[in-house]
Amino acid sequence: MTDRATLDTVTTADRARGCLAGVALGDAMGMPGELWPRQRVVSTFGWIDRFLPGPDGHFVVDGFVAGQVTDDTQQTYMLAEAILDAGGTVDTTVVARHLVAWADRVGASEGNFLGPSSARAIRLLREGADPAETGRGGETNGAAMRIAPVGLLHRSDRLDALVDGVVAASLMSHHTSVAISGASLVAGTVSGAVDAAGSADRRTRLAEALEVGYEAGRLGATRGEQVVSPSVVRRARWAADLARQSGDDVDFLADLYDLVGGGVATAESVPAAIGLLVRSGADPVRCAVLAANLGGDTDTIGAIATGMAGAVSGLAAIPGDLFAQLRAVNGIDPEKLADALLDHRH
Repeated sequence: MTDRATLDTVTTADRARGCLAGVALGDAMGMPGELWPRQRVVSTFGWIDRFLPGPDGHFVVDGFVAGQVTDDTQQTYMLAEAILDAGGTVDTTVVARHLVAWADRVGASEGNFLGPSSARAIRLLREGADPAETGRGGETNGAAMRIAPVGLLHRSDRLDALVDGVVAASLMSHHTSVAISGASLVAGTVSGAVDAAGSADRRTRLAEALEVGYEAGRLGATRGEQVVSPSVVRRARWAADLARQSGDDVDFLADLYDLVGGGVATAESVPAAIGLLVRSGADPVRCAVLAANLGGDTDTIGAIATGMAGAVSGLAAIPGDLFAQLRAVNGIDPEKLADALLDHRH
């Protein structure tokens, strides 16, 4: 266990809390247009810049209230609870048990709530299948969307251990090279952001965190079932370049959607999240707003991107009214979970 006295405890805790709060912020902001094509998001909403309810008739979020999160935040917090239940370690069996219990509790297997890889894995786990086998072929973004707690648990100077944690957290649902690479990139970026010098400015913290993330993603690509896929890391760097080069935000979002993609595949959603993170300069609110207007898997991409932004900028960068609404609507306590994970950081 890390000696908390050796850490910059104020800024480190604020960044860890900002990460888990950021996941919820990006998720809830992106919820209304979840899995809609970009043009439908634009024609329906114009420009999303606040929490909105789920649209009537939406095939996933009909009836959701403004500020309500989806499975992205729920699974992220589920993973944090599973880590704490296992004494500050990532135990595949414990995570699998928590994943099925969460799905049963919220009725996640009914309707269109789950992604395809998670839905299949949960069905097999309920049937008593071995968690080491149920994640074969899982290439979608479910591993990356919930992985932030692993980045809070592991230090950025021990990336092999971090990637081991990613594998253990993903094995039961997404045991492929592309899914593990994407999840490792996200966890590495979160870890690098938490470990960045508190005296550094936000731009420097972001740059340092991204380099940690890219290296973790490279390591992650060597793990799991090797599948045919574009490089998540190279596509993420490409998305970051688009973020720096595109014109206004509307042009950038069009470029990101058309070229990198906004779908549920890890090779689209994780690079898109990196592009949004860079474009926003790790400002959590701007990041969440950009993600909500992208089109595609807006809630998941928003959760991933804004979780990383929160890890760079801290909870203090999320306006108090938005954070209060997230807490009230969803009954979440990201501060408590983040602090507990930091107590086990190693």
